[in-house]
Amino acid sequence: MSDTIFSEIRADHKVQRELIAQLVETTGDSQQRREIFEALTSELTSHAGAEERFLYRPLMTHDKTQEHARHSVAEHHELDEMIEQLRDYEMGGPAWLPAAKELQDRLGHHLDEEEVEIFPVAGKVLSEEEKAALASEYRADMDRRRTEG
Repeated sequence: MSDTIFSEIRADHKVQRELIAQLVETTGDSQQRREIFEALTSELTSHAGAEERFLYRPLMTHDKTQEHARHSVAEHHELDEMIEQLRDYEMGGPAWLPAAKELQDRLGHHLDEEEVEIFPVAGKVLSEEEKAALASEYRADMDRRRTEG
């Protein structure tokens, strides 16, 4: 079977889970913490943009998936706000690591919710051709975003 939009997104979710896990293991205002934080921020920004365009925009047109799509887009904005809050804190300060762990919890919830609740419903409203076409468009957009980022 060819790649679908869901397999492409799951692959990127794995990257996000690995980056956030690495981030919360860092200590102090270190070069490692800064690099992982920037990589995670870039990954989340690219992913949210591509996912909203190539998964959630099509799902907005279906009654069965419209509310799921709106909910996930709203969660993307919440995650963006959490990233901005982390940027405002001193990386070596006492508030930074608890906020990063809260981001890890929220991100994990969001990714699990997409994979367990949204993908099965979305899989019923999108045709096999749409799933494959959206996968290649999503991947091309992610590749572009990553090289431009």
